[in-house]
Amino acid sequence: MNERPHSILEVKNLSVSFGDNQVLSDISFSVSNGAVLAIIGPNGAGKSVLFRAILGLIPYTGEVDWQPDVKISFVPQRFAVEAGFPLSVREFLLMKTDENKIADLLEMTGLGDDKTVLDKSLSSLSGGQLQRVMIAWAIANDPDIILFDEPLTGIDVGGEETIYNLLDKLNKEQNKAIITISHDLGMVFKYAKQVLCLNKKMVCLGEPKEVITHETTEKLYGHLATHHDHNHDHSKEINKNI
Repeated sequence: MNERPHSILEVKNLSVSFGDNQVLSDISFSVSNGAVLAIIGPNGAGKSVLFRAILGLIPYTGEVDWQPDVKISFVPQRFAVEAGFPLSVREFLLMKTDENKIADLLEMTGLGDDKTVLDKSLSSLSGGQLQRVMIAWAIANDPDIILFDEPLTGIDVGGEETIYNLLDKLNKEQNKAIITISHDLGMVFKYAKQVLCLNKKMVCLGEPKEVITHETTEKLYGHLATHHDHNHDHSKEINKNI
């Protein structure tokens, strides 16, 4: 008999309120070691709030139980750097790793071809470059689980596949557990093992091909939802205006 994978994270009956505004209500799910969980839902559904709650950054009710001694990394959707901030990419990464590993990190995140990027200040980077540097920072200390809040923020279309291939490689070759917030259902179907459909409460939880249906997308996105089958593999897209 195969043993069930040990849970790296257990969330039970989690709710979050800001004053009289209840943002999340009664959310429960678990993440096993080596799992890939995608969180989807419309803007304002509470996806980023859920991240902040399970990271202990905001008050919540319910239970959040992390595996003992777990190493967690988090890549925010946006990382604001003030104009003129003098820290270079090299100096930033050296705060978390050593010089020998930096070249590999840049190669993994698609920055290896830019020989000048290490000496650039963080404030001079494009949005896509900064997002890649943040991903390099997140994986530099060999975490057990990585939380990505919209990992494609600022990434050009040509680089989207690179980022998701990186996440897939981290999961399959290094057994990293990954939780990612995403609006790209094509990528969710391709890479995620589980999906949590969120709109202030849990709409669905399970394997993408089983739980993401036309009815589900209607509950999540209302009349803005569009439903397309691609090559009969059950993948769908949500209109980019959502």
